[in-house]
Amino acid sequence: MSVTPELLLQAYRTGIFPMAERRDDPDIFWVDPRRRGVLPLEGFRVSRSLAKRLRRDDYEVTLNADFSGVIDGCADREETWINSEIRDLYHALFAQGHAHSLEVWMEGALVGGVYGVTVGAAYCGESMFSRRTDASKIALAWLVDLLRRTGFVLFDTQFLTPHLASLGGIEITRHAYRMQLSEALKRPADLRSQPLAGSGAEVVAHLRPSG
Repeated sequence: MSVTPELLLQAYRTGIFPMAERRDDPDIFWVDPRRRGVLPLEGFRVSRSLAKRLRRDDYEVTLNADFSGVIDGCADREETWINSEIRDLYHALFAQGHAHSLEVWMEGALVGGVYGVTVGAAYCGESMFSRRTDASKIALAWLVDLLRRTGFVLFDTQFLTPHLASLGGIEITRHAYRMQLSEALKRPADLRSQPLAGSGAEVVAHLRPSG
């Protein structure tokens, strides 16, 4: 059975997501981790050094400005699970308004970003990349700020990495994830209903109101 954009969306609503073994493998398999990575939106950790980096005015952030560039940046590594079919499927979801990318630019060049799929009030993060120090952290901070302001209640990261854990990411059970997903699917949310923050200092103020 071929994977369609509609089937892919339904998979996200049931808590599973696709991967390929490698870039040149035409086959796609479904993943349903026993332990799920999530990034609690109210628990994003902005360290003193990250706050200082966010406040520097040497970068720009955009939303949905270069989806192709972000997904290609995520696949630009020795080993990747993003094959051509997966790339095409997410481009189709992007065209339908179900997938979104957030880009970080420095000196006119795309240096980092993250992309994912939205279902209800859940943002299912797929992958991120960084070509400059802290670019992916900048992307995540700006994204978490936007998700919080546009009604989202769940940020699924699929797996927990040390990088995500340093920003407040945690692991929960499959059952706990499905409970959170079920609640998120009952709520409306629209990533485009609010503009991006006006500056990194504003992001810090939103995420660290006492800092």
